[in-house]
Amino acid sequence: MTKIRPRDRDAIVNALRTGVVPRVGQHLVQVGRAKEIESLVRDIDRIIDSGSCFRLVIGEYGSGKTFFLNLVRSIALEKKMVAANADLTPDRRFQATGGQARSLYAELMKNIATRTRPDGGALPVIVERFVSETAKEAESAGISADAAIRQKLQKLSEMVGGYDFANVIAAYWKGHEEGNDELKANAIRWLRAEFTTKTDARAALGVRTIIEDANTFDFLKLMALFVKLSGFSGFLVCYDELVNLFKMSNTQARNANYEQVLRILNDSLQGTATGLGILLGGTPEFLMDTRRGLYSYPALQSRLAENTFAKAGLVDFSGPVLRLANLSPEDFYVLLGKLRNVFAHGDEAKYLIPDDGITAYMNHCATKIGDAYFRTPRTTITAFLNLLAILEQNPGSDWRKLLGDVQVTADTGASGDNLVDDDTPTNGDELASFKL
Repeated sequence: MTKIRPRDRDAIVNALRTGVVPRVGQHLVQVGRAKEIESLVRDIDRIIDSGSCFRLVIGEYGSGKTFFLNLVRSIALEKKMVAANADLTPDRRFQATGGQARSLYAELMKNIATRTRPDGGALPVIVERFVSETAKEAESAGISADAAIRQKLQKLSEMVGGYDFANVIAAYWKGHEEGNDELKANAIRWLRAEFTTKTDARAALGVRTIIEDANTFDFLKLMALFVKLSGFSGFLVCYDELVNLFKMSNTQARNANYEQVLRILNDSLQGTATGLGILLGGTPEFLMDTRRGLYSYPALQSRLAENTFAKAGLVDFSGPVLRLANLSPEDFYVLLGKLRNVFAHGDEAKYLIPDDGITAYMNHCATKIGDAYFRTPRTTITAFLNLLAILEQNPGSDWRKLLGDVQVTADTGASGDNLVDDDTPTNGDELASFKL
């Protein structure tokens, strides 16, 4: 059994105990979803081959959407891709006029990651790699580095905003050559969408455009091409918490965002977004609600409709919508075993609960809440880790007695999941929460 470093163990346990997804070690607790992962790996390979992809990952609250997105992100990084992720919030969305779309783009650029910088903040590294490698190629070819950079970026100049994008990269090279850190910092600020006025950008870099609400997706496509030119395999963008679009009470604003989703879908599936993959995480009501969800927008409903032949146990993982299958009891048994192993630092001698204890815990959950405990595993995982924490800190305690003391309560909805206006019914699904 492979030992697990205390830092990785603590990062995984602390994240899962608070109901969030760990940024490291996902492979240590991953179970099931084999066909879904295979499907996304094929998408990643298509992106590496200068293609594109668009996927909606749909699952209930607590079903593992964010974990799945992070796992796919990790796979992309291992395949030498660049990955970026951001959560949609009331202040960050696809389409707006008050800076919310620019804010979403800026969040992506803040979280942009490579295999050597998996925690984000990799944008300066990507730009530095591009100019350094191009300068070496220029020296070998006997031409100036500035000419080589502009020649390499010629393809970008043909796209919307590409001319100024190329000028910003050239300005970064100029700052690199002259030792002008301020010029380099201004170039990175522009790429991160931190300039809010064209006047400031023109004074700092001599460009006439900035990244703003109206053109964020155009610059995502430019960034996808740029990371390919920088020597990376492609660009994967993960958006989570799409339910925040569903919660918008203003119909016009909500439809404007759905129009942007339609544009992203069309450009991705028609192949005009080279080397770019888009993953969106959302709930079933966000997709299927005909009053406020994506299905309320006819053009999206027709494109995202389920395969009518996928019934009676048949599945289709090749469409734009990927529904996360429920974990089976067998999968859940394996998951709890992996959690026990992580908690014990990978040392079997330090297991706090035997195999019989895992079975008893599952039976306890099944008795209290039925099969819902493996459909939305978040709260069940949290309770199991809480149980292990009690056993660790109280050596004389007996897991059998503790399982008898575990109380299960049912809450309607989840924190932050209620709809924002009174004319829409609340989600009636009951989510289980556990308390020791």
